[in-house]
Amino acid sequence: MTAIIYGIKNCDTMKKARAWLEEHGIAYDFHDYKAVGIDRAHLEQWVDRAGWDIVLNRAGTTFRKLPDADRENLTREKAISLMLDQPSMIKRPVLEAGDKLLIGFKPENYGTEFGT
Repeated sequence: MTAIIYGIKNCDTMKKARAWLEEHGIAYDFHDYKAVGIDRAHLEQWVDRAGWDIVLNRAGTTFRKLPDADRENLTREKAISLMLDQPSMIKRPVLEAGDKLLIGFKPENYGTEFGT
């Protein structure tokens, strides 16, 4: 099974997650959603499984620079629309591996999920 890690190439957290996968011999493909985007179906699946409040990166610069009207009264659909318009608002990384879905990077969570 090859994992797919979604994120942005130059993100420091992405670099840490990719290094962790490589150090533990876990094969993965990288999908740069800032360069090639992300389709609605993937984003909706992540939101359905994890919740839009987990998938949406409210701590990031892109979200913080939004007008107040865009940041207020968030709903599932509004959050998905924001992330589709500006994929850098998706929390990084998103890792799919079989039936696993990990959002964000914490080495201990990766270790637990991959049994290392």
